Amino acid sequence: MLANVGFFALVLTFLVALYGAGAAAFGAQRNKPAWVESARHAMLLTFPLLTLSSLCLIVLLVTGAYDVEYVASTTSSTMPVYLKITAWWGGQAGSLLFWSWLMAGFATAASARRWDRDREFLPWVIVVTMITLAFFLSLTVLFENPFAGLWVTSDGQQAVAMFQPGGAVPLVPADGNGLNPLLRHPGMILHPPMLYLGFVSFVIPFAFAMAALITRRTDDRWIRITRRWTLIAWLFLSLGLILGGRWAYDVLGWGGYWGWDPVEIAALMPWLTGTAFLHSVVVQEKRGILKRWNIVLIILTYSLVIFGTFLTRSGVLSSVHSFAQSAIGPMFFAFIALTFVASLSILISRWPELRGESQLDSMFSREALFTLNNLLFMGVLVVCFWGVIFPLISEIFTGQKVTVGPAFYERATGPLWAGLLFLMGVAPLSVYGRTSWVNLGRAMWKPLAVSLVVPVVVVALGARSWPAILTYWLIAFVVAVVLYEFWRGALARRKLHGENLLVALGRLAGRNRRRYGGYIIHLGVVVMALGIIGIELFQTETQGTLARGEQMTLGDYVMTYDALSVFDTADGRNVARAVVSVYKDGRREGELYPRRDYYYESQQAMTMPGVRSTLEDDFYVILVDWQPIAAQGATFKIYHNPLVNFVWLGGLIFILGTLVAAWPEREPAGVGRPATARAGLARA
Repeated sequence: MLANVGFFALVLTFLVALYGAGAAAFGAQRNKPAWVESARHAMLLTFPLLTLSSLCLIVLLVTGAYDVEYVASTTSSTMPVYLKITAWWGGQAGSLLFWSWLMAGFATAASARRWDRDREFLPWVIVVTMITLAFFLSLTVLFENPFAGLWVTSDGQQAVAMFQPGGAVPLVPADGNGLNPLLRHPGMILHPPMLYLGFVSFVIPFAFAMAALITRRTDDRWIRITRRWTLIAWLFLSLGLILGGRWAYDVLGWGGYWGWDPVEIAALMPWLTGTAFLHSVVVQEKRGILKRWNIVLIILTYSLVIFGTFLTRSGVLSSVHSFAQSAIGPMFFAFIALTFVASLSILISRWPELRGESQLDSMFSREALFTLNNLLFMGVLVVCFWGVIFPLISEIFTGQKVTVGPAFYERATGPLWAGLLFLMGVAPLSVYGRTSWVNLGRAMWKPLAVSLVVPVVVVALGARSWPAILTYWLIAFVVAVVLYEFWRGALARRKLHGENLLVALGRLAGRNRRRYGGYIIHLGVVVMALGIIGIELFQTETQGTLARGEQMTLGDYVMTYDALSVFDTADGRNVARAVVSVYKDGRREGELYPRRDYYYESQQAMTMPGVRSTLEDDFYVILVDWQPIAAQGATFKIYHNPLVNFVWLGGLIFILGTLVAAWPEREPAGVGRPATARAGLARA
């Protein structure tokens, strides 16, 4: 009964979304505000309907309704309640419902804003969001129904169907298969929701961009409306990437946080275009240029969001993240193609009206440097996109699967990331409009001089890797610029208002949250870069088989194999747990407990490393294999990961900066509707 309620709520939401899109388009074309208002009410209705459907699924998951195929495949009686709820997005069908629920929530939030100044945007925002929602709902209703039941047909075959096939009887397994062990880590519990929130949030700026094009609003009003939406989307997507990295570090046994896995890259690509967009919209607001480019960026971001979801769920990629092969792949591909072509067609039709209000006056101006920043981000995107699709192209034309490894990405993107770090230091010191390299050099020389001390010290300490020396200098340069900007601004406020430096600093950031929040984000990025350089350039590893009591050495560390125990647990696991002692410079640092958990219900294993962690480094131990008798030996792989924890520390600073930048500010008085806003519904 509950499954039927959830399914019918799902179908009703799909029909409501289709009605909302159609009514909004009709109302806009025929200049009938009543139809547009009806469409808005339809959009508001989608969230409570999908909430009802989602609650039905959650109850089924928690209560163990194993006659529902999705429940039987993702939960079991041994799982705690919080993991049963997590199963909502732990499988293909449930994750699509979760995506749709979030989409409906964001659409509702967007429609609930005051539309007095931007009424002509409303119908087209509804059209875009409801078409997107209807597409994902169609996948759930037609292909990946989380409420479908298990049946045994008259000839003894098992069937999965929403309603009872003729002559079939319900199949109720004694227990379920349980959630994939890889998804039971706290990082993976939070990682998908954050990633989905980022994906869904980017639909709203795209919808406003399309509305601006259709209504011929060539000013930057749509950017100002969606700036906070974009920052929130970018924050959630960043959180998703960071949490995914932590999950990979703790569970996958890579010895690191990033393996250039195809689905990792699929999530990174919209982050790249979204980051470029956040930088370039500032130029449009300040100088009235890059209007066409900003539309292109938001179209790319939306398309990459759908593309990333397609890659994860279609089964076309071989990845530790992706779901099984599914019939929804062609639907995704068709939707991506249609929306991309439609968006570009609208853009091309409005191309002459999107001329810039000024032009680049100097290659050393801030707008020129931001444009270069965008080009570097696009360079990284091209490398990532090609690395992801090349194996697919190769398989189509040659029949052979080709793997693009981390070495390709690191060599191709390394110089581009270095260029972006350099621009993070230079751009804040430049000015808008006409300037020269002499003026820029005059602003740069103090932080540049301070930063040059760092490579000298690093070389004196024995560093000989030129990529490391260069990156340490770039990090020092960006830090020096950010601190210099904070110091210069606080000093000016102190002289003007007589405030002490701490108060001046706080009020300075509070009065210009966007600028100083951005500086904090830059600090977070360079702290993360410090950790990345540590693990990428200075990571060491070794592997060996030890008998009990034997030792293995890696750098300053010595590891002794003490014991191994193999036992079953009450929650259905077989655990092989080693005990090793770790010594550094002859001093005992403690014990680690690397293990391998085998889940009987899903017949899958999960590796849990033992990690001795400090800010300086991590000593990371993986139990690879073992003999039934502990004395016969166990095989370990060990890593020394210098500075890796700066990745997580930088992530926290990064998040703080984003929150500062996104914190609401009062809109300046006198900001009115520009003359270009007169298009209205009639012109649409």
